[in-house]
Amino acid sequence: MALLLAIFYFFYFGIVGIYIIFMPKVLMMVGYSASEIGIIFAAGPLVRFLLPFAFTRGLELNFKNFNISLFIMLVSSLAFYMFLYDFWGLFLANITLSIGMSLILPYVEVIALEVLKKEGYGKIRLYGSIGFVLVALVLVKFLSSPQIALYFMITFVFLTAIIAFIIAKDVHQKAPKKEKLPNDITFLSHYKLWVGLLLMQMSFGAFYNFFTIYETDQGVSLDMTIYLWTFGVLVEILMLFFQGKVLKYNLVLLLQITTFSAVVRWYLVYLFPTNLGVLFFTQSLHALSFALFYSASISYLHQLYSNKVLAQQFFSGITYGLGGLIGALCFGYIYDYYPEDIFLVASFVAFIAFVFITLWSRSPDGKGVSL
Repeated sequence: MALLLAIFYFFYFGIVGIYIIFMPKVLMMVGYSASEIGIIFAAGPLVRFLLPFAFTRGLELNFKNFNISLFIMLVSSLAFYMFLYDFWGLFLANITLSIGMSLILPYVEVIALEVLKKEGYGKIRLYGSIGFVLVALVLVKFLSSPQIALYFMITFVFLTAIIAFIIAKDVHQKAPKKEKLPNDITFLSHYKLWVGLLLMQMSFGAFYNFFTIYETDQGVSLDMTIYLWTFGVLVEILMLFFQGKVLKYNLVLLLQITTFSAVVRWYLVYLFPTNLGVLFFTQSLHALSFALFYSASISYLHQLYSNKVLAQQFFSGITYGLGGLIGALCFGYIYDYYPEDIFLVASFVAFIAFVFITLWSRSPDGKGVSL
């Protein structure tokens, strides 16, 4: 099972790499304007945010619906190819692809945490980071036409779907029938936790969307900026490999440490935008602010809530969905008018996230999960 999960993460995050790194470039190559590309790609985070609420109204992510989501993902990848030159067709294809991928990952994450436990999770999840990096390094050498990226994406989607089906079928056959779990995710009483998680991902809007633009505008070469990105992923892989022992400690404390590391990271980028030594150090903090934060978050929610699949869906929807959407929009506006201050604002947003996580750690519910 561990091998299957490793392969799944490799191909799933390979799709993410193709989607994030190359698809905007592909759409620009075939003639879409920047505003049209923005509209198409804004649909993904919005869908990811809204989708979990459907499961609070009776929809259930079971084995049957999981297979339906695999089918949706497969059809959507083909639709990207069929409707490449049709704005509305491509827009709908992006929505359905986001639906499929948003349903698949939380389901498999729960299986991974139950099979591997949080101590072994990172060593398998790191294959996702490897897939992300390798697809970027390989595809950049072959991207001679828009169709090449689509062929890569369709291939990775089909392989992901096959492996995901095998994993889910194996678990479904072996596991006893479970009772339908109630929705025990309480946003109002746990708002400090969820606001902290949301704001943390919002702060990454400056990094994911504008780091390359920001650094090259400051005079850092594009090649060096790519080296910085690559270094960040490498330290992420190292953290995922060795984090098992770290995750045995208090997970809320780890959330505090990782959110504060983002405060330091973004502030140093603001202070020293062209100092390569400092920039490589800030990228080393990716091990904490992304890799360890992600693993500590999903591990903590896995313990905190009985409806574990729904908890993972809401984590994805609230952070990468709503947080990603707001972060991209807000930091886009900030970069238009105050480009020099974008990472100062990101640091402030991360600090507010740290405050909320700290407040949560002092609440009765925040101390309620024994580790």
